[in-house]
Amino acid sequence: MANVMETQQQPPETVNSGSPDGVLALEGVDTAKLPKLMPAKAYESQWQRVSRQIVDFLDQLPNYLGSFFDKNKQALLTFGLILSAIVTVKVAIAVLDAIHGVPLLAPIFEIIGIIYAIWFTFRYLIKAETRQELVHKVNSFKQQLIG
Repeated sequence: MANVMETQQQPPETVNSGSPDGVLALEGVDTAKLPKLMPAKAYESQWQRVSRQIVDFLDQLPNYLGSFFDKNKQALLTFGLILSAIVTVKVAIAVLDAIHGVPLLAPIFEIIGIIYAIWFTFRYLIKAETRQELVHKVNSFKQQLIG
């Protein structure tokens, strides 16, 4: 009985029957129609190759990004300015909506704006010499901005 159990528990012996290295076949089984698995070494080398390619790509990524920025510097700056202008306008609109939501604050600002417009008209637009003064101030401001 012990002999029978020993023979039943023994795994079948494998035989290397003229197949490529690392491919094993079971004894007494027709393996012609069975798919063959690649040896474990091939999978390790494939993973190593893929990981090496990823590491090489990540190594070269700063160079790729630097050359991309150098080639497209003007377009990227223009895009950044447009994006920042859009964000600024949206923030300004949100602030104005918040101010408009406060009771009595919007009418007070309207009154202040009307008073300032009346003062500006009387100060700079009625007399010719004050209009010349305004033109001089605007031109000097332009020169300060332009350089």
